[in-house]
Amino acid sequence: MAFEVSYNLENEQQFWDELDDIVSTRCHEHELIDNALRSYLNVTTSYKSEYLQTDYSLAKCSYRLLQGDLFNAHKEYVRRQIVYCLLQEDDNPTLHIVAAFLLYDGRNNDVTFEMMQAEGTFPRLVELIQTTAVKEDPGLHQMLLELMYESSRIQQLSWEDLMAVDDAFVLFLLEIIEGVSDDADDPYHYPVIRVLLVLNEQYLVASTTQHSNGNGGITNRVIKALSTFGMTYKTFGCNLILLLNRESETSLQLLILKVLYLLFGNPATAEYFYTNDLHVLIDVILRNLIDLPSDSPAANALRHTYLRVLHPILANSQISKPPHYKRDEIHKLLHLLVTSGNHFAPVDETTLRLVKRCTSVPWLQPSPIIGGPEQTIGNGQKELARRTLGMSVQGGGESSTSVLEVAAHTEKPGVQTPSRVKEAQH
Repeated sequence: MAFEVSYNLENEQQFWDELDDIVSTRCHEHELIDNALRSYLNVTTSYKSEYLQTDYSLAKCSYRLLQGDLFNAHKEYVRRQIVYCLLQEDDNPTLHIVAAFLLYDGRNNDVTFEMMQAEGTFPRLVELIQTTAVKEDPGLHQMLLELMYESSRIQQLSWEDLMAVDDAFVLFLLEIIEGVSDDADDPYHYPVIRVLLVLNEQYLVASTTQHSNGNGGITNRVIKALSTFGMTYKTFGCNLILLLNRESETSLQLLILKVLYLLFGNPATAEYFYTNDLHVLIDVILRNLIDLPSDSPAANALRHTYLRVLHPILANSQISKPPHYKRDEIHKLLHLLVTSGNHFAPVDETTLRLVKRCTSVPWLQPSPIIGGPEQTIGNGQKELARRTLGMSVQGGGESSTSVLEVAAHTEKPGVQTPSRVKEAQH
């Protein structure tokens, strides 16, 4: 958008007053709407370095437009013009303003992110995030990463969108994680990691639908990068465990678990994690499993995903080799999950099936689950039980059904994970 008006504002109050005047403009023609949007972008970019330096001020600026008459009378048109601006502009301040608007609008209105995808903004975001000018502007870079994450986690990306991601882009993101400070609260940790998480989920979903839509196979470039260069990018794995340990949003927990599921199910990455970090991961999984209440469908879905991840960890990671970490504690937890008469409700069939799969791991034999704690079952009987339950897994891999089940588990953004501890505190 070309700017046509210059401003000479003397203080911050004049800036906000001018902005209020612009967003309150009542327009009835597209040309007038365009002029008002140009004025909005002109005044915000001209004074961005003075009055829009913080995330709070950028959010305040975006909500001024979102709550004004200009937007509310012409929502679809204004959104589309802002999307076009993202596609066409290369000026950093302008990109920052429009990205902030789309992020805050999209978080409350899925239609905004759907419009972005329809207009082809995902490949544009991939391009912008890698440009030198954007990388040198940390605030803008972080905003674009957050916009990519938020817009990608509420809808399935197209085959063309995924084709825009190459190995270099994934390695670029992993390099950022390796390069940031050891501070877990570094602002770059979350946005970059979450983009990798949502890309992995998109690849996982695409792998379950590629045969039905006529497109060829799509390489999961996140898993490919870690399979090839895992020793170089260990910080990503450390951060996954840290996030899983403290994350209370179900959708993000599921994203992390989907990466873990693929990493531990892949022979090239099954031992990607440091042994000490792997022990922490086992502790986190055991704690979270015991903390999930029994009377919640959301908790059941999450419990099933944790158990699906636990099996390849037990079967394929370093923990499968002596000395086996917390063997007795794992036995007790699995036994509790399928034993009635405790604080759990009657066990659902899926939980029972997944627990039996976990206890089929050789180093956990003899199992206290199948046949009861007093009974030892021969190998032939165990194999028959596994096949009867549909769990015969050859070569350490997981069945296509399991992949579909893991890919299908989703939750709306913002939904908090049910917790026994939190319920007891209230």
